[in-house]
Amino acid sequence: MAVEATAVSATSNKAGFWIRFFAYFLDSIIALIIAVVAYFVGSLIDASIGVLLYFLVTFGYFIYFWSSAGGGQTPGMKVLDLKVIRTDGSQLTITQAIIREIGFIIAYIPFSIGLIWAAFDANKQGWHDKIAGTYVIRTK
Repeated sequence: MAVEATAVSATSNKAGFWIRFFAYFLDSIIALIIAVVAYFVGSLIDASIGVLLYFLVTFGYFIYFWSSAGGGQTPGMKVLDLKVIRTDGSQLTITQAIIREIGFIIAYIPFSIGLIWAAFDANKQGWHDKIAGTYVIRTK
């Protein structure tokens, strides 16, 4: 499987900025709905538990789906036939997905410049991809 993914990542099948944006937009809506439900359920116990659950769901959603446990595809990525892989073609571990999530936050902070970077980068990588050593590829 890693050989197949490596062959794909070495071609022009890397996903561009706009399709990645739309996948993330879809995932943000899904994650927000789940996080709000988790917040309200947790708030029945205590407000701080609600807030904690909100953040755990928000971050955990992407970490789970980007990793091999989630198949490297969030639901939004599945709809648009995208997948996150390591630059060597393998799938991400949970630790690598956490590093990518931290990189995503870093890339977002300065006016999303690190995310927009993928639109101009030769390998179509944002800062978070460079930090984590990942590509987002088209599966079809």
